Formats: sequence, C-alpha cells, structure tokens
Amino acid sequence: MIIAITGADGFLGWHLQARLRALGSHDVVGVSRTTFDDPEHLTTALARADVVVHLAGVNRGRHDEVEHGNEELARQLIRVLDTAGRAPRLVYADSIQAGSDSPYGRGKARAACLLGEWADRRGATLIDLVLPNLFGEGCRPDYNSFVATFCQRLAAGDAPLVDVDREVELLHAQDAAQALIAAMEGHGSAIYRPAGTPYRVSEVLAKLRTISTAYATGRLPDLSDPFTLRLFNTYRSYLYPAQVPCPLKASTDSRGTFVEAVQSLGGGGQTSFSTTKPGITRGNHFHLRKVERFVVVAGEATIAIRPIQRATVSMFEVSGDKPVFVDMPTLHTHNITNTGSTELLTLFWSNELFDPADPDTFAEAVA
Repeated sequence: MIIAITGADGFLGWHLQARLRALGSHDVVGVSRTTFDDPEHLTTALARADVVVHLAGVNRGRHDEVEHGNEELARQLIRVLDTAGRAPRLVYADSIQAGSDSPYGRGKARAACLLGEWADRRGATLIDLVLPNLFGEGCRPDYNSFVATFCQRLAAGDAPLVDVDREVELLHAQDAAQALIAAMEGHGSAIYRPAGTPYRVSEVLAKLRTISTAYATGRLPDLSDPFTLRLFNTYRSYLYPAQVPCPLKASTDSRGTFVEAVQSLGGGGQTSFSTTKPGITRGNHFHLRKVERFVVVAGEATIAIRPIQRATVSMFEVSGDKPVFVDMPTLHTHNITNTGSTELLTLFWSNELFDPADPDTFAEAVA
C-alpha cells in the first residue's frame, strides 16, 4: 500500500512514519508544508497514493489564520486530488476541539465538512479520526501540549506551575499513530474517536515531578503502568542529547570497584550482557516503547544514535574505566561499536522481558 502523509514532518507525522517504518510493509510518501504549497509537487506526491493521511494543520497564529488555514489546507488537498483524477482512501486527523466556538475548532470542523462533501461526490472513503489531546516524544513545548511544556521545564531544572487545573483527555502519539494505521487499513467511511486517559493537569505535573526527581539520581521510576511509561519516555526525550551519557557512582577500595548500574523503583525488567570483539558493531535497531539502558563494563566503545526519518547522528564515547549509562531514546535507531583493542563487555537493561511475539525491536542502520 502506498501511503501519502500530509504534515509528515510534524509531531504526529514523525510518530506515524516511525510506526510505519517498524511495520515495514508500506511505501510511505511524506508531504511537507513546502510540498503542500507547491501544487505541481503535491500532485506528484499524491499521484500513486492508495491512502492519503491528512495531518497538516494550523493551530497557532492570528485567529483568521488558524480558522481559515485549516479550511484552506483541505481545499488545496481536494483541488489536487480532483486535478489528478484520484479518489484514494482519505484519513483525516480531526480534533475533539472541532466544532467548539474557537478559531481552531471552527476551522477543523469546516475542513471535515469539506472533505466529507468531496468523499461523497467522488465515491471515496473518508475516515474522520477525532483525536484527543496528544503528547509524546518530540512535541514542541509552549505550543500545543502542556505535557511537553512541563517536561521541557523540568528537564531544564525549572519548577513549572499549573495555570488552570482541569481534567484533560490525553493520548500518546504512538497510540494515535496506531489508530491512524487501523483507519487506513479498514473499510468504509466512518467517524472514530480513540479513547485517551483522563487526568487533571495537576496530576500529570505531579507524576512528571516524581519521574524527574527519581531520574535525576539515575533511578528508574516504576514503569509497570503504561501511561507512566509513556510519560517517562516523553520526559527523557527532552534530556537528549544534552544530558547524555549519565555518570554512574563508582565505589573503589582495596578489593576493586563496585557500581550500581540499574536502580528501578518498580516494574521489573530484564538484564543481560554481551561481549564484542574489536571493530564489531551491535544493535542497529530502534524501539517504539521500550526503555533500554547500555552500560559499558570493560573496554571502550562508541554509541551512535539517530532519530528515525532524520539524518543527524549523535556519537557518545564510553569506557569501562569511567562508568556511565546511556538510555536509548525511543524512535531513535542506535548501535554500539567496540573501538578499543580488547574485548568489550556491555551490560543491557530493559524495562520489559523480551517477547519474540512482540519484541518492540526494529532493524534499521544508524548510518
């Protein structure tokens, strides 16, 4: 299946592309804002699409820009599809705010109506996916997610405050991506509303403070609760790469050296180790949810990490002589290479037992 994604370079677009990359069974065409503004390039991008996932939207700016911007994006998409003579399955990332008496709500609702009218006229399938408030790794702080703002502030050592405390329905971007994939693989037109988790803003901040306090000492919070795991992965994404790697305390006496590599406050996990010969690389995979910690116990190595769909590679030199840990950020492919002249001994910890039926480990070279 050929899938075209408008807004592919945005927050939800990145999560969706990473999840599709993990599945590995689809041909994905990313449509950036630059491509969207060029009718010829947009027509080319959509020419062979079996499914169009419309994520592109406007949620910041003057009131008229927000309201009419979302409507105009829908009109642009319709014009290009009509010009190309195409009627692919269309999945629209709608919002629970659609229909509210706000510029954004009115604009999203009008865009949904336009797309619905087009689908009826062309005999096409439209899935209107009404999403609650999204959060997750890579979300921009001070923009459209209070979770991102809290995480960024805590990661910087600040003390965020709650301006207005209310209950908010939250959905992680990976869960939204899974809902989008289910919508594009289904049949018939429909309106779907994936359920999020209701939390008060103050409750979320309290959870993030607990996570931040524990992680500042290298301790891992109890990750047995899926929502807490999502919050933890979101929080630590704002520490990367500036606060990586993290030093481990080494206690040395006449007998030798003792290092506590993993301190978990609950939730279990799995510990393993590997030996690696000089010049050999291990890894080259990424995770969507799993927390994975690397600790070099003996030898010298380079850990390389690259975000999915992006080119920037971060390199971290590590050594058993100066123990540190590197927790792999989700949605980032990573590897470790023995750069020394002796055998490398590396300890690995993950928050879940390895399940061959659901390994959450997807092969992709870092470079």
